[in-house]
Amino acid sequence: MGGVTPVVRQETDGVSCKTPLTMAVMEPTLQPPQSATWQVHIDRSMWIGGVRGLMLQALHPLAMRGVWQNSNFQDDPIGRLQRTADFVGVVTWGTAGEADRLGRKVRDIHRMLRIKDPDSGRVHRVDDPELLLWVHCAEVFSYLEVARRSGLRLSDRQADRYLAEQRRSATYVGLHEEDVPGSLAEMAAYFAETRPRLKATPEARSTVRFLLWPRLPHEMRFLRPGKPLYVPFGALCYYSLPGWARRMYGILPEIPQPAVTAALRSFRLAMNSLPEHLHDRSFQTGTRDMLDGARQRLASEGYDVGKGLRGLRDPRRWPAAI
Repeated sequence: MGGVTPVVRQETDGVSCKTPLTMAVMEPTLQPPQSATWQVHIDRSMWIGGVRGLMLQALHPLAMRGVWQNSNFQDDPIGRLQRTADFVGVVTWGTAGEADRLGRKVRDIHRMLRIKDPDSGRVHRVDDPELLLWVHCAEVFSYLEVARRSGLRLSDRQADRYLAEQRRSATYVGLHEEDVPGSLAEMAAYFAETRPRLKATPEARSTVRFLLWPRLPHEMRFLRPGKPLYVPFGALCYYSLPGWARRMYGILPEIPQPAVTAALRSFRLAMNSLPEHLHDRSFQTGTRDMLDGARQRLASEGYDVGKGLRGLRDPRRWPAAI
C-alpha cells in the first residue's frame, strides 16, 4: 500500500478471529462489543481516519466529481465528516431497524444523483457499484490503518475480521457482500488494481487544501478558539496517507514517517483521554441520541456502561453469559 506497516501485532483481548458473528435482529447494537469493528470505531483515532479517508477518496476522478457536483462539501466539509460519522455510528451502534432506514435513505438519494464527466461527456450514476466500492474501501481501510498505526492493538487476524465485518456495512449503501474485500490481502489486491485509475485532479487538490483549513459548523463553535490547532491536525491526516497517495498530491513537503507515527499516537492518547460526554458534543444531535439509545439497550442486556461505550472494550464489563 506504500504506507508505513504497523509494528504492533498484539491481539486485543476478547475480539474473536473466527468467522464474523451472525447478529440477530434483536441484538442491542448492530456490531457487538465482541466485534473487531467495535474496537476500531470506538477509538478516537477515527477522526484522523475519517479525514484521511476523504483525502484518499478524492483521488478517484469520477468519485471526486460526484462530490463536487452534488454536495455542499466546499461550504461544509466538517458537516460531510459528521454525516459520515453518523452513518458509521448507526451501522455500528444502532439497531438493525435504524441501519435499514438509514441505508434506504442513502440509497434513495444516490439513486437520483448523476455525475457529468467533462472529459468524456458521459453521465454516470452516483450509485455505480465501482464508485460505491471505492468510497467504501478508501474509508474503512483508512480507519483500520490509522487506528493500528496510532497504537490500537489489532493483529492481522483481527484486522481481517474487521474488514470482513465491514462487508455488512457496505450492503447498506447498495453493495453486495461478496463484491467487497474482506481481508488485508483482498484489500491490498483491490488497491493494486485500482491505483492506475487514480489521479490528483485540480478538484482533488482543492479538496485536500480545503481540508487543511475548513470552516467549523455552528454545533462545533466551542472548538473555534482552538481552530489554529486544526492545521497540524489536517497535516497529520495528510501525512497518514499512503506514500503513493502523497506523491500523487505533492501538496506538503515530506517529513520523516516515524515522526508522523509518533504524532498519531500522541493524538490518539490525548483524544482517548476525553470524557465520553464531552467527545460526543462533536456529533450531530441525531448521532448523540442514537448513542444514548445504544447505551440504554446495552445496559438492559447486562453490560456495564458505567464507563460509557469505550469502557465496553473490556470483556469484564460484558454479561457473564458471554
